[in-house]
Amino acid sequence: MSSITSGTAPAPISPVLADVVRSGFVEGHHRGSLVLLAADGSVELALGDVSRPVFPRSSNKPMQAAAVLRAGLDLSGERLALAAASHSGEGFHLDLVRKMLADHGLSEADLQTPPDLPLDPAEAETYLAGGGVRDRVTMNCSGKHTAMLAACALNGWPLDSYLAPEHPLQQLVHTVVEEAAGEPVAAVGTDGCGAPLMAVSVVGLARAFRHFVLAEEGTAERRVADAMRAHPEYVAGTRRPDTWLMREVPGTLSKMGAEAVQAVALADGRALAFKIDDGASRALGPVLARALQMLGVDAPVVSRIGTAPLLGGGREVGAIRATF
Repeated sequence: MSSITSGTAPAPISPVLADVVRSGFVEGHHRGSLVLLAADGSVELALGDVSRPVFPRSSNKPMQAAAVLRAGLDLSGERLALAAASHSGEGFHLDLVRKMLADHGLSEADLQTPPDLPLDPAEAETYLAGGGVRDRVTMNCSGKHTAMLAACALNGWPLDSYLAPEHPLQQLVHTVVEEAAGEPVAAVGTDGCGAPLMAVSVVGLARAFRHFVLAEEGTAERRVADAMRAHPEYVAGTRRPDTWLMREVPGTLSKMGAEAVQAVALADGRALAFKIDDGASRALGPVLARALQMLGVDAPVVSRIGTAPLLGGGREVGAIRATF
């Protein structure tokens, strides 16, 4: 019986970053890759293959927001934070998206976000109870898309193709991502919102966040970081870990991404990034909390973020627990 080989070595198995413990029994694992950077940018800890490209998903949003600033769009404060947001769909998010559209001569019909419900489950329930339906504005990336459209309108660039990878704005995003990560974009895909998605390594993502917090004042990168840190509720929402962390640990920049990606930079340049291979968001909190502890962050919010109980019969019977 003959065998066929591809000639390519199999990818190494990622280490376990979190266990699923139910009633004292380990019923599952979440594997992934994680990197911690020291204040000088050197790698302090690497678990798994941190040089392997991943799609950072919404953790790329600070870079996308910096690109619209470089394109000449004048945003600041809550508006700039919303341009880098995966917002929860709370009333103040939706109101500002609609105001930004109107201020730039745009309409909701210009948005190419897929119609969706608010990202926050509690907001979604309230929205549906009030008769709401899936809408382009309620999709969590509508702030980013509004900023992209406004930058295109300012420059006379096509609005109908603003999500095409070859569009001038998306080419600018590509450049910003590479500069911030300190490495070439490894692949370009399509994100859940329809925007081009640039792949970089986990360590490149950590470098990018470090770059943003240490950038000189007045640069696009620093303006984005400052807006996000000053208005974290516009980046996420009132019930979201990114908001809690940026609000309670001064100078911290934090942004999660779909499929269990997280990046954080502290004010002094210490940074972290990780990707859970199976995309399970339930592992985000425990892994993030442990990584923050290893970076020396000692704040009550860390324990709050790290709490991930498992329920049985309506009561807590276990938890997701970091293993490193």
